Amino acid sequence: MFKTLRNAFKVKEVRTKLIYTFMMLVVIRIGSQLPIPGVNTEFFKEFFAQQNNDAMGFFNAMTGSSFSNMSVFALSISPYITSSIIMQLLTIAIPKLEEMQKDGEDGRKKIAEYTRYVTVGLALIESVAMAIGFGGQGLLKEFNALSIMIAVVTMTAGSALLMWIGERITEKGVGNGISIVLLVNIISSFPSDVSTLYNRFMSGKSVAVAAIAAIIIIAVILAIIVFVIVLQDGERRIPVQYSKKMQGRKMVGGQATNIPLKVNTAGVIPVIFASSLMSFPVVIAQFFGDKIDYSSIGGHILTGLNSSSWFKLDRPAYSIGLILYVALIIVFAYFYTSITFNPLEVANNMKKSGGFIPGIRPGKPTSDYLNSILNYIVFIGACSLTIVCVIPIMVSGLFNVSRLSFGGTSLIIIVSVVLETIKAVESQMLVRYYKGFLND
Repeated sequence: MFKTLRNAFKVKEVRTKLIYTFMMLVVIRIGSQLPIPGVNTEFFKEFFAQQNNDAMGFFNAMTGSSFSNMSVFALSISPYITSSIIMQLLTIAIPKLEEMQKDGEDGRKKIAEYTRYVTVGLALIESVAMAIGFGGQGLLKEFNALSIMIAVVTMTAGSALLMWIGERITEKGVGNGISIVLLVNIISSFPSDVSTLYNRFMSGKSVAVAAIAAIIIIAVILAIIVFVIVLQDGERRIPVQYSKKMQGRKMVGGQATNIPLKVNTAGVIPVIFASSLMSFPVVIAQFFGDKIDYSSIGGHILTGLNSSSWFKLDRPAYSIGLILYVALIIVFAYFYTSITFNPLEVANNMKKSGGFIPGIRPGKPTSDYLNSILNYIVFIGACSLTIVCVIPIMVSGLFNVSRLSFGGTSLIIIVSVVLETIKAVESQMLVRYYKGFLND
């Protein structure tokens, strides 16, 4: 990675794009420190400390702590990510959108435009819910119509601005801008995470004990990172052979290729879906403040849905919520894969172009074969995702450590974005070399 960056800075075009990307990220971090007018910036910090749950912990990590600081970028790019997922699902459900997606660059631009509209709409809904739901509890210094309007406009505009910056990074910088913004937001919480681990495992301990604790922590984190890298790059390659055919006076075709089926076909989407669904009732309960009776059956269910209650030795019954969490990850992995990869469509396209899998007849048998392999791969990928996500939760529960930003979901995002960005830099350099070769 460092060698790639060093070589990239030697190329003027790539260096300019990297500097542009860096300057945009500086703007984001400055905006993350600007408070919303009329808002009590200490409200959510005290709120999280009193509630002792992490229903919004991952959301806060995605915003780079802008949410807990209630800055102008409090919503960050979460509305854009949600709208992108919604549009992707609607593309499968609505034939007109599906045709639009297949209609080349113009169709994709139109879908991107709709995604922006949905993003602004979601940001408006979220900001109104926060301003009204938490405003009366102390979020707003003065709970009136003007303060609510200022908070709503500021948060909505901040989310729209971040979306614009992400698109500019994609256009004029390096890599996927939205992914890079998300990466920097998550990484910005690392200093506080290091401080948390130090205070829990090393502060006040002897030098030998502190050193052993540091080595174990670093080894566990590195092991998870390596596992995530293997998971992200792992794939099953299905061999495909194309038959020879006459074209004019020449025989063409006959080449061999493969269909790469990624082990983690759905990426981090199943985890986001599962976490969102689990935390939704808990987040809604926060709007009611002290009106929720956590000693009732409903209160116990809400506690069981909260991942900060899992693996607690004094409250083992609440860990039952983990079973639902794992089941949701597996279900969403199959669901998302089913709408993004169509074995029947792939089999038909292969048949039209004269391709076949050795030993498998074209058409329906090929589709069934791909579907059986895909089901096996998706299960392995979902189980691997579960392991990555559960380990930090288990450590947090057993050792009584407050939830860290570099949990399983965050690590998957970090590794995937870093790998994607490195490949983008390498492709930029490769294009530059090709241009130089052609000019010569």
